[in-house]
Amino acid sequence: MKRIFSGVQPTQNVHLGNYLGAIRNWVRLQDDYDCIFCIVDLHAITVWQEPASLKAQTREVAAAYLAAGIDPKRCIIFNQSQVPAHAELAWIFNCVARLGWLNRMTQFKEKAGKHRENASVGLYAYPNLMAADILAYKGTHVPVGEDQKQHLELARDIAQKFNNDFGVNYFPLPEPLILGPATRVMSLRDGAKKMSKSDESDYSRINLTDDADLIRLKIRKAKTDPHPLPGPEILTDAAAQDARPEAMNLLGIYAALADRPPEAVLEEFAGSEFSRFKDVLADLMVATVGKIGREMRRLQQDPAEIDGVLRRGIEAARAISDPIMREVHDIVGFLRP
Repeated sequence: MKRIFSGVQPTQNVHLGNYLGAIRNWVRLQDDYDCIFCIVDLHAITVWQEPASLKAQTREVAAAYLAAGIDPKRCIIFNQSQVPAHAELAWIFNCVARLGWLNRMTQFKEKAGKHRENASVGLYAYPNLMAADILAYKGTHVPVGEDQKQHLELARDIAQKFNNDFGVNYFPLPEPLILGPATRVMSLRDGAKKMSKSDESDYSRINLTDDADLIRLKIRKAKTDPHPLPGPEILTDAAAQDARPEAMNLLGIYAALADRPPEAVLEEFAGSEFSRFKDVLADLMVATVGKIGREMRRLQQDPAEIDGVLRRGIEAARAISDPIMREVHDIVGFLRP
């Protein structure tokens, strides 16, 4: 059986980058895989979170999953903290993984920056928890972007070492699931930076809950350059792409939302002024992202509906992970009187 595990952190607003980079792809996997989609609130607290906001943001991510088309009748949707296997298996993996492995993790260096001594132990051990997330369900495939490939390689190393240490063939080695060219969504204010929840300017991103008027305003104010839009020839000229990051970002967003090859989009809009293109992009975004936002707002007005989905997901996740953890206890040698 092919089983997918993936998740999104409930930190601040769910935005267009989360949708095009992950959630939309998950919707397309539902028919071919046994899918488990988590709101990874344990990962979120590796840095400080306001408790009331964390609860609200957890519901917001769940609403985004549902509004985007993830079907709770076909997939498991739940918040990570409510299934004990994640934290318990993470501790076991803390005792399997080696310090040298974690020292090589580039994301910790990037996130901790110059203040590594003040970073939480959780931020440092984050990759071990990620391995536990996947392997608590014996996940076989993980949709990954470039920034998570190293963590998946570590999960494979941990699974292999656990199997070797205890002389078993228990955990699968999860495979990366590459879903074609990645949609890398950049900031609307700086085409060289990823669209981020943490950017101080709300105009740098399209939040999935933005209404039609706000979407149009943000697209209209998005940074551009003084030249007409390029043609398909720019795709073979890396230097030209680097020189026009904002143009390439907006064109890439349009191609992703329209589900069209970038070449076709560049062919259509070659030589156009940004003002015309922005109007077309805004119309498309309102028709796609705007629809998701309307459903998210409806769901958030009825938290009982979201909580019901999460409760059923928690039960389903425990039904899979509890027997796996009992077997892990026996393998490790924990006494169960």
